[in-house]
Amino acid sequence: MYTKRLDVLRNKLTEKKLDCILINKPENQFYVSGFTGGEGVVFVTNRDAAIITDSRYTEQAKNEAPNFEIIELKTGVSPIEVCANNFKSKIENVGFESHYLTYNQFEELKKHFEGVEIKPAANLVEELRIVKEPHEIDLIKKAQEITDKTFTHILEYIKPGVTERDLACEMEYFMKKNGADGSAFDTIVASGSRSSLPHGRASERNLQPGDFIIMDFGARYSWYCSDMTRTIFLGRPDDTQVKIYNIVLEAQQRALEYIKSGLLGKDVDRVARETIDKNGYGNNFGHGLGHGVGIEIHESPRLSPKGDMELLPGMVVTVEPGIYIENYGGVRIEDLVVVTRNGCDNLTKSDKHLIIIN
Repeated sequence: MYTKRLDVLRNKLTEKKLDCILINKPENQFYVSGFTGGEGVVFVTNRDAAIITDSRYTEQAKNEAPNFEIIELKTGVSPIEVCANNFKSKIENVGFESHYLTYNQFEELKKHFEGVEIKPAANLVEELRIVKEPHEIDLIKKAQEITDKTFTHILEYIKPGVTERDLACEMEYFMKKNGADGSAFDTIVASGSRSSLPHGRASERNLQPGDFIIMDFGARYSWYCSDMTRTIFLGRPDDTQVKIYNIVLEAQQRALEYIKSGLLGKDVDRVARETIDKNGYGNNFGHGLGHGVGIEIHESPRLSPKGDMELLPGMVVTVEPGIYIENYGGVRIEDLVVVTRNGCDNLTKSDKHLIIIN
C-alpha cells in the first residue's frame, strides 16, 4: 500500500517539477509512510525516502515504515538540517508544505538549503488523499459504526437536569470503550437557545423540557474519522419547532438524492440551500452543506457555494444542512456518505426523523 502511495507521490513530484518534498504534517507523514509518531519529518525524493526522527521513535518508525530509511536525530541537530546534510547535494529544488510549516522552520529551511530553490507545495499530499482507497472506506465505516452505536446509547441518558458536558463525556467514553482510538473532534452538545451555535462546545447548562439538543460527534478509528449530527427534542415541541426540523430534514434528503460523481460541490449545496431558502430560512443557514472526511475531520472536497471541485467516486463527504436562529435555537442533521457513480452510499444508519424524549 505504502509502496503504491510513494509511486503516486513521486509521479506528483514529477508533474509539479519538484525534486523532493519535505513533509512536516503528521497526517501526511502517516498517509505516505505509515509512521504514526508525528515527530520529525518525512523526506521523499525521486529515489530516496527517509524518516528523520529522534530516539524515542526510531524503533517505531522501523516497524511502521519498512520501506523508508530511518535516520536518528542527534541532540542539538534539527530534522531539516539532517535532510540538508543527507540530500542537498542530490537536488536542485525542494518542495515544502507552505500551508503547515512555521515561520521559524521556513527560515531554517532557507538557511540549510541555501543554493537550492525552495518551492511551495501546499496541499500536495492532501490532494492525493481526497479519493479514498477501499480499505480507507472500510476504516471510516468502522468509525461510523461506533458513532451510530454511541447515538443509540446516549438517548438513554437524555433527561432534564443532565448537563451538556455530562452527555459529551459519556459519548466520548462510550466511543473509546467500543473500539475508537478517541473522538474525531471535540464533541458538540448544544441545547436550548445554545443550539443556534453551530459549533457550540458542551457547557454546564442543564437540559430542560422544550430544548432542541444538537449533538455533533465522531469517532477516530485507526486514524480515520467519522462525523454525524443529530438533533433531538426534550419534551413536547411546538408547531414551529417541528416545522424547522422537517425543513432541514427535507433539505438533507434532497441533497442525498441528488449527490453523485460528476457534480461540483456547489451543485449539491445549492439543492439543499434552495429548499431552506424557499421556506424562508435562507439567512439562517450560514455554513456550507458539507466537507470531506478522512484522516482529518475536515478535508476536501467542500460542498459549499464556492465548492468548485468535481465530485468523484470514492470521495467521503458529510451532508449537513442546518437552520440557526439567534436566541431561539437550531437544528442540524448530518450524515456521512461515500460518493458513487450513480449516487452515494450512506454510512450513517441512525434514525433522523424527529426523536422526541418526554
